[in-house]
Amino acid sequence: MFDGPRVPDLDPAERRARLRLARTPRIGPVSFHEALAHFGSALAACRELGGHPEVRIADEERALTALGGRFLVFGDAAYPAALAALPDAPPILSAVGDIGLLGRQTLAIVGARDASLAGRRFASDIATSLGAAGVTIASGLARGIDAAAHEAALASGTIAVLAGGVDQIYPPQNARLQKSIARQGLLVSEAPWGTPPVARAFPRRNRIVSGLSAGVIVIEAAARSGSLITAQRAAEQGREVFVVPGSPFDPRYVGSNSLIRDGAILVRDVNDILGVLGRPQCLSQPLVKPAQKPVDGDTGKVLEALGAAPTAVDELVRRCQVSAATVAEILLALELEGRLERHRGNRVSLI
Repeated sequence: MFDGPRVPDLDPAERRARLRLARTPRIGPVSFHEALAHFGSALAACRELGGHPEVRIADEERALTALGGRFLVFGDAAYPAALAALPDAPPILSAVGDIGLLGRQTLAIVGARDASLAGRRFASDIATSLGAAGVTIASGLARGIDAAAHEAALASGTIAVLAGGVDQIYPPQNARLQKSIARQGLLVSEAPWGTPPVARAFPRRNRIVSGLSAGVIVIEAAARSGSLITAQRAAEQGREVFVVPGSPFDPRYVGSNSLIRDGAILVRDVNDILGVLGRPQCLSQPLVKPAQKPVDGDTGKVLEALGAAPTAVDELVRRCQVSAATVAEILLALELEGRLERHRGNRVSLI
């Protein structure tokens, strides 16, 4: 989709000027590109506007190099072509890891931080299958769906886009995963070294996640969530939007189901994605599992009352007309079999 002639390397002086221009206060991605268009080069823009001090650029570059990273400047041969085509392409990316991953077809997987076990498992399965097909997996290194996708794609190739500087560990729960991606995959960020991940940086990060990708796969997106922002940016950027459907009673799927209603591609398994990409299809487990064999007795009553949407345990007791102790015993057995997930507020659902 973004193949074309090789981009020649930037002139070293112009490249340095682009670093200075990009780090100049009040120069964001859009104004950076406007300045290039207006002045004709970053060298000319810096002569007029001043530019960030060279010594600070050198300090940041030394720190990045010590971490095993490098700058990717807009216009560099190694700068990702998919991202370069955007009007708000990041002027600079700090990259730590395997930049060769930027040259492969990429799909993003995003979703709820407070993801269900079933959602995390599906994200892992999709990432594994896509990785086996040679697709790089991009995401934002958040808890839940993002982390599950990154973990599954470590061996095949994954890109984590950070909201803060590449030296910032966030979220703390993903510290080990972030270090693993730096060794086996790729960390990228447009934020300067030492910049903490503040709230306004996450929507900007999301546009990079989608911008690097041929499409975005959404798993468990609530009514107002960062995943919906990523999906919206993907659509604006001309990327495909794939969505895993869910129960209308589960708030984690309200945004997901709305995307499908508005025209996103419904995903039952990895073949729904590979088909759109024109890739050979593979054997995979469908999202909708075959129905279990009927079970009689109290266990059958509880199973019939349970579904994908979380249900209060007290409601199960009332609906099934079974003692609380019996329900607790049945739920424990289902949990040990890997068929039950527990939620906040003493609620449960089938996987």
